Amino acid sequence: MFTKNGRALTVKGVKPICPFQQVFKSTYLFGAFSPITGDKFLVEYPNCNADVFELFLIELAKEKPEELKVLIVDNAPFHKAKKIKIPENIILIFQPPYAPEVNPAEQIWAWFKRDFTNKVFQSIPQIVDFIEDKAKQLSSQMVKSITRQQYIFSNYWTI
Repeated sequence: MFTKNGRALTVKGVKPICPFQQVFKSTYLFGAFSPITGDKFLVEYPNCNADVFELFLIELAKEKPEELKVLIVDNAPFHKAKKIKIPENIILIFQPPYAPEVNPAEQIWAWFKRDFTNKVFQSIPQIVDFIEDKAKQLSSQMVKSITRQQYIFSNYWTI
């Protein structure tokens, strides 16, 4: 749990003052977002490792099980763990190193993080409540608007 400092307007030469807290407690939000349909799937877990990622994939596979899900993921070690059993209706595509801009989900994470700026949370449940409120605001139209990247549609789909 930490506070993300952001930009603020102040008089020239005056350093902005904002609340700051650095505590080493965490919760992890896993998610998948469709730039085509606007569907979203979010799950909060207490840990972030290969076992938890596999649990996320299993839960995601159960959502519309007849649908093939293509996930763009970064090269985090837990995404590439050999022990992970990837469900049959999920395909992982690994983004190039240092290229988060090619992953539509990164735009959603940026949207979430903007509202964390300069806030202090007293507990993990308070953070979870904040995340749940933000997730409720994330409509299908917003997901499409935030994640729709031209390279996806010009190279793969026509809509």
